[in-house]
Order: sequence, then structure tokens, then C-alpha cells
Amino acid sequence: MATNGSIAEVFFVFLKLGLTSFGGPIAHLGYFRDELVVRRRWVDEAGYADLVALCQFLPGPASSQVGFSLGLLRGGGLIAGLAAWFAFTMPSALILVAFALGAAAFTGPVAEGMLHGLKLVAVAVVGQAVWGMARTLTPDRRRVAIAFVAICLTVFLGGWPGQIGAIVMGALMGFLLCRETASMQPDRIRFPVSRRNGLLALGLGVVLFLLPSILTSSGANQSIALFDAFYRSGALVFGGGHVVLPLLQVEVVAPGWVSNEAFLAGYGIAQAVPGPLFTFAAYLGAVAGPEPNGLSGAAIALVAVFLPGMLLVYGMLPFWRAVQAQLTAQAAMRGANAAVVGILGAALYDPIWTSTVLSAKDFALALAGFLLLTVWKAQPWTVVVLLAGSSALL
Repeated sequence: MATNGSIAEVFFVFLKLGLTSFGGPIAHLGYFRDELVVRRRWVDEAGYADLVALCQFLPGPASSQVGFSLGLLRGGGLIAGLAAWFAFTMPSALILVAFALGAAAFTGPVAEGMLHGLKLVAVAVVGQAVWGMARTLTPDRRRVAIAFVAICLTVFLGGWPGQIGAIVMGALMGFLLCRETASMQPDRIRFPVSRRNGLLALGLGVVLFLLPSILTSSGANQSIALFDAFYRSGALVFGGGHVVLPLLQVEVVAPGWVSNEAFLAGYGIAQAVPGPLFTFAAYLGAVAGPEPNGLSGAAIALVAVFLPGMLLVYGMLPFWRAVQAQLTAQAAMRGANAAVVGILGAALYDPIWTSTVLSAKDFALALAGFLLLTVWKAQPWTVVVLLAGSSALL
């Protein structure tokens, strides 16, 4: 295990990563490994693998949870973990908020074409995510079946009941069908988090999940409703940043806080910036209506969507070894991850495909973006530029 460093060191290392980490959560984990395992030796390979396993086991933004935990480990405490999260998150959040605040002035035929191109980027990127996650998370017939049932539940039940029902169904089917794929993992890394503090964090996470919902149902103000919507979305995301898309769509588009066009345009531009995709929440908070929106709405949404994942990983760090030993828990998570593939596949069709691919030209551009990402391994920001420009010109 690496010796402790300063909070300033943690901050500037993760600021560099926040400015340069393109490509989504899996790519971020590769950047972290190169910078923090290979170059700086903050943790060894085995310990890093254990940490990644924990963050993939939990709901929330996996790469940001890994960064938070590594900052906590290196800096020796919670403040260092928060410094790592803040530095990694702020570059992309500020870019997206600036885009949100300036989007109203972005008018005219060329601007409309570019915005439609950003929506086509969402088709390509989510298609890539479904393809890649399906290959990894549904490698056998049982998990393919779980993904198919998840699609059916998501489509026929609709909204958050369908999504939560799909995850619960996946966990139950995984518990029954995927036990033989689980394996014991050795204990390689320990974090400076006591069991008492871990339990406090987990308890706070539960309170923040339940209390705002109760207050919102009894007529609380819009600030609490906004926090509740984004906190609930962040708490239910399994499988990485792209999976937050259908959850956020239900929370902000369905009640009319954000138009579907603005939602997809913002999601498109989010592909062109470095850092975690969860910072898309800052854009949504900025453009949402009614108030709070702008900078205050962005701050509420950004903190709310990340907070449950941070509380969960902090709370689980002292208990991770015990969870790893439970083969049934591993099996349940394999089923839940397969269900996530189905949820994202349903979202690819509706609302993304149905509201975006309106002509043969749209289909050709979306397909070109998908092939650039999956076959030619193009950087996401290049696909954003090409599709936005092509849509404006054609």
C-alpha cells in the first residue's frame, strides 16, 4: 500500500485526470491504472483490481467511486477523497453548465442541425454501450434471458417501476441461476475507514433516499424535489454512466422539467468532454424548469447524483471482504448487471431512437457514428464533432 500524500497532491493529480480522461468509465479506469498504479504506485495491481470490483459491485458511477477511494487511500482521510472527486468532476461539469447557459442563444438552421447531430451522437454512443456491455455482462444464455426479461419489464411497466423491477428481477434470477460463476477473492487492500463511520455513511445514504421522497410527496419545494430526483437516479445506477440516461430521462423529461430535445442534445455534448458522464446532471440542473436552475440547479443536481455512490463506497470499504466471501451476493450482482443491459437496450429504442432517427440521413449518420466508435475505436469527441458538423451541413 502506498504511503500517505498531501491533499494538494491528490487534488492536482485528479485535476489532470479530469482534464484528460476521455472515453467513458472503462477508459477512465485505464487512465487511473496508468497514472496511479503504474506511474505513481499509490496501490498495487491486485489492490486496484479489488477496488474496481467493489465499485462495480455497487450502484453509482464506478470510475468516480474508484477515484474517490484512491484519493481517500493516498490522502489518508475523507477530505482527500472529496478533493479527488471534486478535481475529477469539475472540468466536465463546468463545460456542460456553460453549454447549458449559452444554448438559448444557439439558434438558426445551422445551430438546429448541430443540435440534432448531438442527438444522433447519443444514438451511436448508447448503441456502443449496449453492444459492449452485452458482450461483457451477458456472456451466456441465462444472462441473455435475464436481459430480455428486463427489456420486457422496462417497456411494459414503464418509468422507474419498470427499471427498478427489472433490477430486482435480475438480482433474483442471478441468485438462482448464476451461482457457479462466482469465485472467492483474496483480501489485498485496506482503507482508513472504521466500521462505525462506514455504518454512519450507509445510514445517511438510506435517510437521504427516503426522506426527500416523503417530503416531496407532501408538497415540499422544488429544490427538494430536484435533489430527490437526482439522488434517486444516482442510487439506482448499476453498470456505469450510460445507464443513468433512462433513469434521468424518467425523472426530468417525464414531468416536463427538461424537454426531450434539450435532454438528448446535452447528452450528446457530454460525450465530447472529459471526466465522468454523471456530470450530465449539472447540465440538466442548469436547464431545468421551474427554479432552481442555472448555477444553483446545476450544483444541486451534481451533488445529488454523485452523493449516493460516494456514501455507498465509503460505507462499504470496511465491509468489502465479508461481502466478497458471499458467493450468493456475487451471483445476484451478475443477474442485476445483465438486467442493466436490458434497461439500456430499452432506452436505446425509446426515447433515443424514436425521437432522433427521423430519416434515412439520420440513420446513416447514427450508424456511421456507431461504427466509428466500435470498429475504428474513434475517440468520442471526434464522433461528436463529425456528426454535429455533418448534420448541420447535410
